[in-house]
Amino acid sequence: MKYCFFVLFVLMGGLAAAQKKQAANSVATERPMHLSDSALLELVQKQTFRYFWDFAHPVSGMARERSNVSYGYGDETCTTGGTGFGVMAVIVASERQWITRDTAARFLLKMVNFLLKANSYHGAFPHWMDGATGKTIPFSRKDDGGDLVETSYLFQGLLCARQYFNADNPVERELRQRIQWLWEGIEWSWYTHEQEVLFWHWSPNNGWAMNFPVRGFNECLIMYVLAASGDNYPVSAAVYHRGWAQSNFFLNGKTFYGYKLPLGFDYGGPLFFSQYSFLGLDPRGLKDRYADYWEQNTHHTLINRAYCIDNPKKFAGYGENCWGLTASDTYNGYNAFSPTNDEGTITPTAALSAFPYAPEYSMKALRHFYFDLGDKIWGQYGFVDAFNETKNWYAKSYLAIDEGPVISMIENYRTGLLWKLFMSCPEIQRGLKKLDFQNPYARP
Repeated sequence: MKYCFFVLFVLMGGLAAAQKKQAANSVATERPMHLSDSALLELVQKQTFRYFWDFAHPVSGMARERSNVSYGYGDETCTTGGTGFGVMAVIVASERQWITRDTAARFLLKMVNFLLKANSYHGAFPHWMDGATGKTIPFSRKDDGGDLVETSYLFQGLLCARQYFNADNPVERELRQRIQWLWEGIEWSWYTHEQEVLFWHWSPNNGWAMNFPVRGFNECLIMYVLAASGDNYPVSAAVYHRGWAQSNFFLNGKTFYGYKLPLGFDYGGPLFFSQYSFLGLDPRGLKDRYADYWEQNTHHTLINRAYCIDNPKKFAGYGENCWGLTASDTYNGYNAFSPTNDEGTITPTAALSAFPYAPEYSMKALRHFYFDLGDKIWGQYGFVDAFNETKNWYAKSYLAIDEGPVISMIENYRTGLLWKLFMSCPEIQRGLKKLDFQNPYARP
């Protein structure tokens, strides 16, 4: 299954070729040299955070879809899932004292108050919305309603915020309360369409016309965990076992470059499959009847890197220090790259968001990206979205869904902060137990 960003942009015929050059990257950005590994990690996290802070929508605080104006949409276009990643970035910024805790809490409270008034559909938010008004911006002609996957990414972040901001003061109490209101209002069971599977979309104008039942294995595991964990409208375990776990690309079990892959497409697919759901969901010791998710995600990462080292298509730049195939902008539009769909484009978020799984190899990639290629790919919001050395193409754009995981997954590698917060949610533990998951956070 290809991620819906990819589907839309392919249908739009690669309009990214006409993207406007974004101004942020044209500003000279300081790039300190002679940094230790720890200092470099801190710098990359902090610089990337600016996307969600300096570039946040001024009215709502939500994350803009991308830094450049393209695809016929303007500066008001905000992303629901990318905003969830941004919420996690704000938590990291508070914990690392780049901003004060009170400033972070007030920022998120403004965002949550905005979401309480924004368009939603049986509790689920649209993929895109206007950051000033909360009105839905259609993602495609029929995708103009609730997007359950994007909503899941949003609440992966908001539940972490509810757990983190636990102080007994008016701002943090109100923040927790209002996140809870939003959480309790999601009608997960509605999105089964009275079947034993979750559907990605529903629209008041087009109903179930998108007709997209979500089956694994891919980036959507978090949606099933949250749906099973819902307070008022949860789904049954059967929806997981008979919906998500039933497809001709769920179980794998084959070996690639010496690594056995329990689940998913051959060679694992784009690396966001092992990253988006696991910004909060801790894969360490996480097992169900189908897989050990630490093994799944680690092997997925190592297969992706091994393929780049093998470099069967002989693309320029690929090697042990330059790897990472996932969905991103590219020289002729947008694409979801993987070992089975490779056109020479490396996306920094792929290797950097894999830090928990392959820290030695991710650090080698980070140092190469920063010290060797930094004059071409380092900018105001950290690393640009992607580059293709065969085509001598270097993106000018930054995308929320690629920026956010860099901050969160480096933090999970460094401290486990977001994993600990998300797994501390009693609802999540209830949902995981319902779905027959084992995890180290579970209480007897």
